[in-house]
Amino acid sequence: MKARLTITEVAEQLGVSPKTVARWERVGKIRKPKRDWRGWRVYDETDLEQIKEFHEAVFEV
Repeated sequence: MKARLTITEVAEQLGVSPKTVARWERVGKIRKPKRDWRGWRVYDETDLEQIKEFHEAVFEV
């Protein structure tokens, strides 16, 4: 079963705010996730991996 993460859970894993993740989505840096019946963003493992790759590319250490 694939993980179903909220925007807050994704943001916490990356060390950024949920608003940052939403902004990346809005400006097209990451693809839009599916939404649940309430309209809330729902991220799966594939979404999380893609976002992590983007985050690592932007915030290289």
